[in-house]
Amino acid sequence: MCGVPSSPICGTSSAQQQNAEDKWSQPAAGIGCTGRFRSPRAASCARRSAMLLPPPSARTLSTGLTNMATEAHEPKFLQAVGMYFDRAAKHSGVTEEVLKHIKSTDAVLSVTFPVEKDGRTVMVRGYRSQHSRHRLPCKGGIRYSSEVDLQEVEALAALMTYKCAAVDVPFGGGKGGIMIDPKDWTEAELERITRRFTLELCQKNFIGPGVDVPAPDVGTGPREMGWIADTYRNFNPQDVSGAACVTGKALSLGGVRGRNEATGLGVYYGVREFLAFPEVHSKIKHHGKVEDSSVIIQGFGNVGYWAAKFFEANGAKVVGIVEHDVAAYSAAGLDVEQLALWRREKGSFRGFPDAQQLIEDNPMALLEAQCDVLVPAALERQIGLKNARRIKAKVVGEAANGPVTPGADEVLRSQGCVIIPDLLLNAGGVCVSYFEWAKNLSHLRFGRMNKRWDERSKGQLLALVEGNAGRPLSEVERRQLIHGAEEHELVYSGLEDTMIVACNETRQTANAKNIDYRTAALTNSINKIAASLAGSGSIFTHA
Repeated sequence: MCGVPSSPICGTSSAQQQNAEDKWSQPAAGIGCTGRFRSPRAASCARRSAMLLPPPSARTLSTGLTNMATEAHEPKFLQAVGMYFDRAAKHSGVTEEVLKHIKSTDAVLSVTFPVEKDGRTVMVRGYRSQHSRHRLPCKGGIRYSSEVDLQEVEALAALMTYKCAAVDVPFGGGKGGIMIDPKDWTEAELERITRRFTLELCQKNFIGPGVDVPAPDVGTGPREMGWIADTYRNFNPQDVSGAACVTGKALSLGGVRGRNEATGLGVYYGVREFLAFPEVHSKIKHHGKVEDSSVIIQGFGNVGYWAAKFFEANGAKVVGIVEHDVAAYSAAGLDVEQLALWRREKGSFRGFPDAQQLIEDNPMALLEAQCDVLVPAALERQIGLKNARRIKAKVVGEAANGPVTPGADEVLRSQGCVIIPDLLLNAGGVCVSYFEWAKNLSHLRFGRMNKRWDERSKGQLLALVEGNAGRPLSEVERRQLIHGAEEHELVYSGLEDTMIVACNETRQTANAKNIDYRTAALTNSINKIAASLAGSGSIFTHA
């Protein structure tokens, strides 16, 4: 059984670190919620079979995997989002009344409906939260998990509002979830559940291209999005833009090329930009480039896999990848694709022959190994007061939602670590969802109208250059130079520009106000939302 790669471990925390821990020793009040919409209980099933209704969940994202690194007194996810908001609000210059408006949840739909399973009728509970409708439609994923609860949905919806504002995506924040474990249900049963939940959303006007646009999340993917789109289309056959009611669809149903890897690519772009800032690489004593940087990634799902692929492709050494059951480490860098193929075949990293070490007894300990960039891309609350003082990464890039608790955030910053916040770094998914939504509304594939025109224009220019140079280019050289952009290349370009602009806005605010990057990104979001509310005015608010 292998241990963590040997590296110096921090000793006793400094007084500054201890103060940071004490400061967060009490939970704070969470985000307020107004205007909840509670639907009536679903109609009774025709059969008089046993109805299994799960009790209302009191869980606030406190599963074992999200508690391993945290102290009992640390705030839960919803509370943490509220605490970060309050910290940023002090720097925003926005009035208290407007801040209350921004912070509050606009509407929540809670439904239960019966589904037959193995001769029984099981009552399934689902939620959809619309945190802010200052811009429409609302946008956010739908997750399938037995751990889904109202607080989780509200917290993630709030984070989506701030995330969209941070990267100038014109959506309000939303989130949804169904309280089931997908592994317990057959594909046919999952389809019935998905279509029934979509029916509830249609009946309550919680879905539509201009109202609320779901997307994939934990436990869902293009298959479920296809079912949602088809159900919406059947109930709204007159809506010519109905395909835009959901994003993350398969290409054959109106999806966009590049959506699958979007969040991981956005993580790469964001880390690349922050490493290049002079004040960052001088602070962390780094050369400022992704190339030759050492990276450890926690989580090897869609986001972690693609982030690892893009880091590796651009010269970084992915020295460690952490999963819940085993972690793989190699000081020379792991072969990401070979590791992915091995796990696909074997179901785990165990036995992977090209790893220098495989850590099974405590995979989480690899988060504490020496590296330039640590990317938590799995669950929330993975760095807390239990392990924050032992984190030796120079940069922590939050690819997951809420992986660092408020107390750990302050401890890490007191150690000189640069934290790139989740609402900025993992916004690639919603950016490309925006592109897919726009594509569906226009009914036109990106590049279809201009690709050949661009190639002809470049070809004419190239002919002039060849004539003046007196040397014709080879066919391969010529094709490379006149190549017109494909859809995925335009998507990559749009995402890169979005991340560059958002990272620089965050940097400017942080430097101007002498605040950390999380607070700066959230301050920018608050000010943008406040400007939108002020510009549009209010109906029925003032006399």
